[in-house]
Amino acid sequence: MTIPVFCFVGYLIGSISFAVIVSRGFGLPDPRSYGSGNPGATNVLRTGKKLAAAVTLVGDTAKGWVAVYLAQRFAGDYGIGEAGIAGVAVAAFLGHLFPVFFGFRGGKGVATALGILLALNPWLGLAVLATWIAVAAFFRYSSLAALVAALLAPIFSVWLSGVYAQAAAVTAMSLLLIWRHRANLQRLLGGQEGRIGKQD
Repeated sequence: MTIPVFCFVGYLIGSISFAVIVSRGFGLPDPRSYGSGNPGATNVLRTGKKLAAAVTLVGDTAKGWVAVYLAQRFAGDYGIGEAGIAGVAVAAFLGHLFPVFFGFRGGKGVATALGILLALNPWLGLAVLATWIAVAAFFRYSSLAALVAALLAPIFSVWLSGVYAQAAAVTAMSLLLIWRHRANLQRLLGGQEGRIGKQD
């Protein structure tokens, strides 16, 4: 029963929607009610409040890192191996996508996935972040950068760690992230996706 408990705690941590909490703190509208309707840093930025967007980004990244770090920290005490930690990683990601505290209406998971990857393997997280930055800087599409980073993340995981339980978790998160970006993909293919720095 220990692994399910760890995963449940990871899910609860992932369910903390910083976009909603920060928006309330800054007196901003609910991020699910405007723009893309996505409770994430990019949508919060549409309000023009850069600090609120930055706090959201840091918070969503940090919660992914904390969920996995805590699992790693206490795994040895309860005989939990890499598979259990990988399960916590996926559970925390699912918490962000479907947060129990906010009507199961969550974000797309880019920042939270980054935090999780940084905790699983800092080099893995940095490689994925570098990919996102490179694609975003060249093409100016945040969604395209996220999709390319998601596609490469499992490859980076196998290459950098060789831990197959971890690679399976990263693959699962990548598929979920791509699924959450399906509308963005359609707009990209149709030439209708907004570029970074342009308001809707």
